[in-house]
Amino acid sequence: MKKDKHGCDLNTCLMCRLCLKDWLPAIEAHRTNYVLNKGQLLFSEHDAVTGIYFIYSGKMKVHKHWSKDKELIVRFAKSGDIVGHRGIGTELVYPVSATALEPTTVCYVELSFFKSTLKVNNELLYELMMFYARELQESEKKMRNLAHMSVKGRIATALSMLQEKFGTNKEGHINLQLSRQDLASYTGTTYETAFRMMNELINDNAVEVSGKNIRIINQEKLHKLSQEHMEE
Repeated sequence: MKKDKHGCDLNTCLMCRLCLKDWLPAIEAHRTNYVLNKGQLLFSEHDAVTGIYFIYSGKMKVHKHWSKDKELIVRFAKSGDIVGHRGIGTELVYPVSATALEPTTVCYVELSFFKSTLKVNNELLYELMMFYARELQESEKKMRNLAHMSVKGRIATALSMLQEKFGTNKEGHINLQLSRQDLASYTGTTYETAFRMMNELINDNAVEVSGKNIRIINQEKLHKLSQEHMEE
């Protein structure tokens, strides 16, 4: 990970968007920008927390060890998103890892400055509180789905959620190149099962796949599959 001399526009990330305009010079003085290559770790599970990161450009996956030699992808993050907030607490260690899925630039501020920023900027503090609430709701839904939804249903749900978050490119593909292994890790299954379920979705004329590019061609069918594949 190397420093980015160009910096950021003080407008893209959550912190800059919601801070008082008079606070932006303080952010500019305290921030450091870093560039990561595809596949490079930003931080690892159990690392000590020193600050907070915001994604200026690029995409990342946030993941943790699930069992021996397996990982569970907790969430995907894109430009403007906060990363590293899960480490804020009493222990100050990251419970997750974060890895760049493509060349990515992040903005870093030390934890002490971030806490000062929250005390001064009420709108940012409120939005961060709501963000934590949404994350908790999503985590609870994901745990419910892991317990009660079939793999095919989980994959159908995940593809719909990823399209909603990342949108589509000009070819109509979900604007996130997703490997089968990452799809498996995100939906809590094995590579082999994810591969088989994706082939079934292709045969169902619900999606089209070209390498790591996925295009949803029948959103209604995916929604129906999500509802039909709830297990008792």
